[in-house]
Amino acid sequence: MPRLVLYGNRESGYSYKVKLALTLLGLEHEYRPVDLTIARNHRPPEFREVSRYGEVPVLVTDGEALVQSNAILMHLARTTGQLRGECDPDRTVEWLFWEANRITFSISNLRFARYFTNDTSPDVIAWLESRARADLDRLDEEFRTKDAFLLGSTISVADIACCSYLFWPEQTGIDYSAWRNVRAWLDRIRAVPGWAPPYGLLG
Repeated sequence: MPRLVLYGNRESGYSYKVKLALTLLGLEHEYRPVDLTIARNHRPPEFREVSRYGEVPVLVTDGEALVQSNAILMHLARTTGQLRGECDPDRTVEWLFWEANRITFSISNLRFARYFTNDTSPDVIAWLESRARADLDRLDEEFRTKDAFLLGSTISVADIACCSYLFWPEQTGIDYSAWRNVRAWLDRIRAVPGWAPPYGLLG
C-alpha cells in the first residue's frame, strides 16, 4: 500500500476536503499540520519542498507530491475507483470547477472576513454574502429534484468539494434555514459512515 502523508491546516476547508475523502475511503495516512500564520518562506523545509505553491493541502504518495484540493480529490477517485458518483465523469469535473469558482470562493472569503479579520469593508462583506446566498440558492435548486447526492445515490468527490466550507455556518454568519434542501443534503453527508466535522478530523 502506498505511504500517504497529508499536509493541512485545521482552518482550511481545502484541507478538510482531502482529509474527509481519505477518511471515507479508509486510507491510512499520516497527517502533518502546517501553521499558516508563519510566513511561507519560514514554514518547515519538508513542507516547502513538496508544496509547489506554498499552500495546503499537499498529499504525498510514496514521495510524489500532489497539490490543489480538487486535483487530489480527482486523483483519489480515479486511483481507488470510489467516490466517483453514478454520472458521466464530466459532471464530476463540472461540479469541481463550479465549486472552485463559486461556493468555496464566496463562503471561504466571507468566513475569513467575518471570523478572522476586523478590517474588511462592509461593502465587501455585503458582496461576499450576496454571492454566497446566490450559490446556496443554486445548490438548493439542484436538490429540488434529487433526494440523495450530487452525482447519484452515494456520496462523491463532488459532494465533498461542495460541502467543505459549509460546516462552519456560525463563522460565516449565514443561517441555513432558508435552504431546506441544502440542510437535508448536509444531514445526509453527516450520516455517511466515517464522516466527522472539520475540527474533528483536522484537530
